[in-house]
Amino acid sequence: MKESYSASYAQAGVDITAGYKSVELMKKHVARTVIPGADIGIGGFGGLFALDMAGMKEPVLVSGTDGVGTKLKIALLMDKHDTIGIDCVAMCVNDIICCGAKPLFFLDYIACGKNIPEKIATIVGGVAEGCVQSGCALIGGETAEHPGMMPEDEYDLAGFSVGVVDRSRVLDKNTVKAGDVLIALPSTGIHSNGFSLVRKVFDVENADLGLYVNELGTTLGEALLTPTKIYVKPVLALLDKVQVKGISHITGGGFYENMPRSLPDGMGVTIPKAGLKIPPIFDLLQKTGSIPERDMFNTYNMGVGMSIIVSPEDADTAVATLKAAGEEAYVIGQVKAGEGVDLC
Repeated sequence: MKESYSASYAQAGVDITAGYKSVELMKKHVARTVIPGADIGIGGFGGLFALDMAGMKEPVLVSGTDGVGTKLKIALLMDKHDTIGIDCVAMCVNDIICCGAKPLFFLDYIACGKNIPEKIATIVGGVAEGCVQSGCALIGGETAEHPGMMPEDEYDLAGFSVGVVDRSRVLDKNTVKAGDVLIALPSTGIHSNGFSLVRKVFDVENADLGLYVNELGTTLGEALLTPTKIYVKPVLALLDKVQVKGISHITGGGFYENMPRSLPDGMGVTIPKAGLKIPPIFDLLQKTGSIPERDMFNTYNMGVGMSIIVSPEDADTAVATLKAAGEEAYVIGQVKAGEGVDLC
């Protein structure tokens, strides 16, 4: 690639040689994510993955795509870019696992005002860490310089993932019945949703993000930038133990929008608020912004990153399995006849 250089293009704001250096720097990160079926080579026109269909009668591919949203603004203000890629992967693979599918591979897309190879490699390092946590391969991606479209020090990050599940094991929400148990997988905090409101409430552009906050046990910036939890491996372990009837990834829209997505028509859930383990960042956010409680539960995960529905007889085994996989899972409620989320 040494002979590939355009002085004219560089004068217009795009240095293609910086792109080549970025690829070289990120190769060590990509290598960490290699799993059976993935080809370690990057830099071609497409990412290759050999699908192993052994043991599957009717494999179904499941895809998910998302970005990180304005949480990126926190990373930019703190000049900390090594974890935001975890968020990007999490937002995709956590959706895929809700179908009962195992994520196979991931591709990212970074648009930047100026390609600074070391910075791009750091971002991709976070993406790779997310892939390692979810057991999928980073098989490709794209970095695009957009001079004039955004400031040189800014970027946007998005990606998508593909997984696979045997059709017979696709979760069927129509099996959910009144009396079934709702289990919570705790979140690590705000995750990657509702940051436009977060930024307004804390006035992050003018706040001291490095200031230690006693209620949080860390700085405000670190609390806000805490990566989204990836639930893939614990949930895969659970799927091998009990019949899981439904899973909801609690993202934008909070409890009220996401929990009904794993329920059939005519069914809802009842959740006693007193039993919820809500991280202190949400209390601080609500008090600082004078946000009504319903808006909090309609915007944020409120400590529940994922909810899982099982039969009452499977509840103890499900919680024990999830705890053995490293999750502090606990029962938060049950399914009821009648639609809606009843927080009592």
